Amino acid sequence: MTFSLTKKEERILRKLSTPIKIQNFLDTLPMNWEKKVDTHMSPRRVLREHKAHCIEGALLAAAALWLRGEPPLIMNLSSRLGKGDVDHVVTLYKRGGYYGAISKTNHSTIRFRDPIYRTPRELALSYFHEWFINETGEKVLECYSKPLDMRRFGTSWITEEKDLWNIADALSELPHYNLVPKGNWRFVRKADPMEFKAGKLIEWPRSDPRT
Repeated sequence: MTFSLTKKEERILRKLSTPIKIQNFLDTLPMNWEKKVDTHMSPRRVLREHKAHCIEGALLAAAALWLRGEPPLIMNLSSRLGKGDVDHVVTLYKRGGYYGAISKTNHSTIRFRDPIYRTPRELALSYFHEWFINETGEKVLECYSKPLDMRRFGTSWITEEKDLWNIADALSELPHYNLVPKGNWRFVRKADPMEFKAGKLIEWPRSDPRT
């Protein structure tokens, strides 16, 4: 398989030889606040710009896994419509038959997941209690997508210079599966004061010039 990476790019990605190493690398990247324009950067552009938001980090993680012979799978976690939040994208990996997730986020929650989940649904459920609107405490994780195998797009997405909006579109068009049983939203507890405090923590403030 030819990935058309430069020697430097391949060297960086090959060093990310485990999900933990990939996650540690993503944690060093400043958050891409998209200050000038919305972006959907390829792994090549992320390495060059040295910043990423969630789906950009997910694609870099998928590329690193693929380079090591593992399937490059990403999954969408979808927020309730009209509640003021955006979706989140993670990269799936498996160890010993169990799923884990690599996650680029700017918050103290919705982060890396160890490989202890039997199904993507179990993994998605682990994010439910952590995902709430900071202003209201309302929990908003509604559904998760069928995993998207990035091999469907060949290898050009790894080094593409244009924004990868087609991948975002493909994710949104996949089947999505509800997490909360019908009628049970009214029983869901809002975040408590301690969770509010944790929810206000961010890793990379917008004022940081590196973002």
